[in-house]
Amino acid sequence: MVSLTALCIPIVVSAVIVFVASSIMHMLLPYHHSDYQKLPDEDKVMAALRAAGVTRGLYNFPHCTHKDMKSPATVEKFKQGPVGIMTVIPSGPPAMPKYLILWFVYCLVIGFFVAYVTGRTVAFGSPYPEVFRVAGTVAFMSYGLGHLSNSIWKGQPWSVTIKEVIDGLVYGLLTAGTFGWLWPR
Repeated sequence: MVSLTALCIPIVVSAVIVFVASSIMHMLLPYHHSDYQKLPDEDKVMAALRAAGVTRGLYNFPHCTHKDMKSPATVEKFKQGPVGIMTVIPSGPPAMPKYLILWFVYCLVIGFFVAYVTGRTVAFGSPYPEVFRVAGTVAFMSYGLGHLSNSIWKGQPWSVTIKEVIDGLVYGLLTAGTFGWLWPR
């Protein structure tokens, strides 16, 4: 068993590497540019949302309870559409510094759990491939697999989800490589 304190350096270094890699992947590589689409007649839709008093939150439409789901009026609303889930964030310019700090903290948290599981299952001084296998599996599960539920339950296009899972695989491999490289010997 390897203590978490002995794994502080791999936790921090892997978080930094994933943070830098994700920045490169999202800002320089073009494959995420098509993930979001502009609303038709965006100004009119935004004005309607403002007039309706929509505030920060998660909305689904048409909204109904489980009890009302099969009522003829609700079924008709679903048939007419649109049907969707909408996330509304606070108004104002994107708070990129806040988002980037939260993303880095998230990377640290994943590094902590990768260290915890790997440190409990891989011995001190183990060879690189053994550390890589365990750390990579845990990191990929953390960074990649959680996105699948967005397509299953929230209607996110599978093309977007697949890209997010691929990103998670890259982050998992980078984390695994970092832990294998810096594993205590």
